[in-house]
Amino acid sequence: MDLVIFLPLLIVMGAFMFFASRRQRKAMQATIDLHNSLQIGDRVHTTSGLQGTITGITDDNVDLEIAPGVVTTWMKLAVRDRIEEDTDVDADTPSAATELTESTGVTDTDGLKKD
Repeated sequence: MDLVIFLPLLIVMGAFMFFASRRQRKAMQATIDLHNSLQIGDRVHTTSGLQGTITGITDDNVDLEIAPGVVTTWMKLAVRDRIEEDTDVDADTPSAATELTESTGVTDTDGLKKD
């Protein structure tokens, strides 16, 4: 009687563990593929939220330019994803900054109007 209750429970738990490990394995493979495909000039996010441009790559490290002339060295494992440039933006569509400037008349970051 105990086997009738225990066996289905064991099968359900085994299936759950199988599918959970499979999903984790796919995510790990996607991360490995990303790290292997990194190239100089790519814009990336790090796991801490920093954005930068890759200026150098070694086996374990990447050099990121986070501001003009400011280059920092990071482990490849800290790279979370690549920033894809949005090339589908319509040239006739104004940006949010342009719309804000036109509606408020403010054209400077300190809130002063330029005449």
